[in-house]
Amino acid sequence: MESRRDDRASRLSSRLLAIAVLLLCLCAAARGLSCDFYDDSCPDLDIIVQARVSAAMKAEARMGASLLRLHFHDCFVNGCDGSILLDGPTSEKLALPNLNSVRGYEVIDAIKADLEKACPGVVSCADVVAYAAKYGVLLSGGPDYDVRLGRKDGLVANQSGANSNLPSPFDSISVITQRFKDVGLNTKDVVVLSGAHTIGRSRCVLFSSRLANFSATNSVDPTLDSALASSLQQLCRGGDGNQTAALDAGSADAFDNHYYQNLLAKKGLLSSDQGLFSSPDGVNATKALVQAYSANSQRFLCDFGDSMIKMGNIPPLNASAGQIRKKCSVVN
Repeated sequence: MESRRDDRASRLSSRLLAIAVLLLCLCAAARGLSCDFYDDSCPDLDIIVQARVSAAMKAEARMGASLLRLHFHDCFVNGCDGSILLDGPTSEKLALPNLNSVRGYEVIDAIKADLEKACPGVVSCADVVAYAAKYGVLLSGGPDYDVRLGRKDGLVANQSGANSNLPSPFDSISVITQRFKDVGLNTKDVVVLSGAHTIGRSRCVLFSSRLANFSATNSVDPTLDSALASSLQQLCRGGDGNQTAALDAGSADAFDNHYYQNLLAKKGLLSSDQGLFSSPDGVNATKALVQAYSANSQRFLCDFGDSMIKMGNIPPLNASAGQIRKKCSVVN
């Protein structure tokens, strides 16, 4: 009897070891990125990033969404190489999708300054962006996914690429899906990562076309809830287009699946959001996933972490080139 118990314990131990090894292998992702890349060279990385992001979000809860968006806009241009942080006449900051829109640069700079004191010349700005996004999600109530680290910082910005490669809220679902495919992501990733709009805000200029003179037959976008349309018209009327509304009405600062429930109720703020459920492209390709995530919060949160890891693995255009910038806005 004792021998049988020992045998079962041994088999269980072996299985647990196999699972641990598998998880370790999964964590050691493509291109040499790994979860423990800085464990020895910069052991205070996690503490420093968490503290700075937490302080920024206490001052402004929206900052979590801003840091997440910063990572997204970095990865879709040149790969995840921190090129969005570079200043200069060809800066991606000046591209139309980013200008007066992408935020959080000062939080990244503060994290980097702390890291240069703790472990100078070790942690790349690209990794700071990726890690800050993780805490933007986690501290908003989202999943605690494992960030793969070990990126190098790119040497050049790509303003033209930012203008042409980033998905637009005015794009059709088929165009957005193609932009995702161009960087190695798929239709599921489109739906999952669109769920990042469960937190954050958007400017009137990005959705006001849905509120008046929408088409020859409809003044207001018929896929927009009439009560929401009325409140948005009041918000945006007479302004300069920079007034903001919550992307996820009714749950603006909580990372949950309410965003998808809003789409079922015609309460998606951006045309590209509501299009996932209501447009002809969306009905064919993405509607079923929207319905699935609206009904299953845990499935969304799990898949979101997976898609963030996948997006974080988008390789730089020139993976062999790069450096660890001392200051994120300029090359060394």
